Amino acid sequence: MKVGHKLLNRYMIERLIGEGATATVYQARDLRLGRTVAIKVLLPYVQATARARFLREARSAAALNHPNIMAIYDEAEEDERHFLVVEYVDGQPLANFIPSPPETVAELGSQLCSALDYAHRMNIIHRDIKPANVYVTREGLIKLMDFGLAMERDAKHITAHGSIIGTPAYLSPEQARGKKLDHRTDIYSLGVVLYEMCTGRLPFDSNDISALLLQKVSQDPIPPQELLSSVPDWLNEAIVKAIQRDPEQRFQTAMEFAVALGHTGSTGLTLDTHQAAILPDSRLTEEAAPSFSPERPITVIVADDHAILRTSIAFLLDDQPDITVIAEAGTGDEALTYCLENPPDVLLLDLNMPGRTGLDVLPEIRHVHPQTRVLVLTGRTEDAFIIRALQAGAHGYLLKTSSQEELLESVRKVAQGNMILGTGVAERVVTGLLSPRRAEQLTEEERQVLLCIVSGHETNDAIAAQTGYTEQQVVDYLKSAIDKLNANSRHQAALMALRAGWITVDEAHQRN
Repeated sequence: MKVGHKLLNRYMIERLIGEGATATVYQARDLRLGRTVAIKVLLPYVQATARARFLREARSAAALNHPNIMAIYDEAEEDERHFLVVEYVDGQPLANFIPSPPETVAELGSQLCSALDYAHRMNIIHRDIKPANVYVTREGLIKLMDFGLAMERDAKHITAHGSIIGTPAYLSPEQARGKKLDHRTDIYSLGVVLYEMCTGRLPFDSNDISALLLQKVSQDPIPPQELLSSVPDWLNEAIVKAIQRDPEQRFQTAMEFAVALGHTGSTGLTLDTHQAAILPDSRLTEEAAPSFSPERPITVIVADDHAILRTSIAFLLDDQPDITVIAEAGTGDEALTYCLENPPDVLLLDLNMPGRTGLDVLPEIRHVHPQTRVLVLTGRTEDAFIIRALQAGAHGYLLKTSSQEELLESVRKVAQGNMILGTGVAERVVTGLLSPRRAEQLTEEERQVLLCIVSGHETNDAIAAQTGYTEQQVVDYLKSAIDKLNANSRHQAALMALRAGWITVDEAHQRN
């Protein structure tokens, strides 16, 4: 497209701003409204998926109206050329502010938090937060752009299951593992951006993308303050919290992140503390009528280390005329003790608990008191956890995202002697994800070698020292695993095994 060309007889092309893999950006003059705009023209040879992403950017960003988000004015087509008309940003990319002093990091970071908080409350997840997608105007105003990867928070099929999308260096661990995403993935990516602005380097960096992604899911980064002593405590703590591997350990809203960055007092933001409130999930507290009335109440022990959730579940169950909660346990050992002292009809068991986990005590409970039926209630969706729990004798596997009706029905069905696989679990069994062929595709030796790589023991001699295998055996097992998984490297094989559930992050931590 040449300078002087007029699109739709309205937008006069003035100069080329930049070119990318899928689009060319021009500065133009809107002759009708008399303002400068930017025109983003999709290249004619791009694939349908890129074109869909291009149009999705228009729909996503057009719904947003915020001073820190680049506005999209129009989406149109002329002579089979698709283009967007967007706000012209007179400034420079955020990359020019790497590194920056703490006050600048906090100021610009707080503005980005404000933009993300607004987008999240509008039900939009950006998914590609990185310096290249952020500009700073001459007045110091942040402009977040490129919503081409954005998705609605309740979207279910935006990409294929297990796929990774986004820029690897800024991906969250859950993106690296191909897991379902929520708004906290943006908080992690923003934490990486601010880490880089503080220190001039990324928390994880490698030319091998598989190695980089493995680092994200299995290792903690060096705190910024250890790299640069001038980073103040409050900024160090805010960034470290934002880039926690577990989304539950991060800031739960972008506005909470902004509050933590407000120590400098220079952001000028007006923070609405109500926006940082975390609302409880009401699905486990609504009333429901019992589906049947047995001759005597079903006795239940609830074991979960999250006290509020545990108590809510206990109240829900105990409120049913056919169910009586006889104890609550906060650890695996407590669950075992209570089951031995007063065996229940049903043990509602979480898998992740301090000390001995639910998986640790499950086989012992089933051995000592086989009449107790165990219903796992957990947030763990990995195949390996489902397999291990069912092999250890669990009578059901239910996710914490289940509705209260499904929970009540599952307790009753398990008490009656049925096997229960909740929504999201049954599908895995039906589609063969838990078949012996898939679970046993890797030998235990191959699995142990890949587990060492996830744990950070990457060289053959280090793996041999960890496993007791000879170095030649390590080479053989590794080659076999790479061939079975059709991987290109040891790091890619380890990542594929991790994402498939043949090895788990928890096992990697135990090895460390």
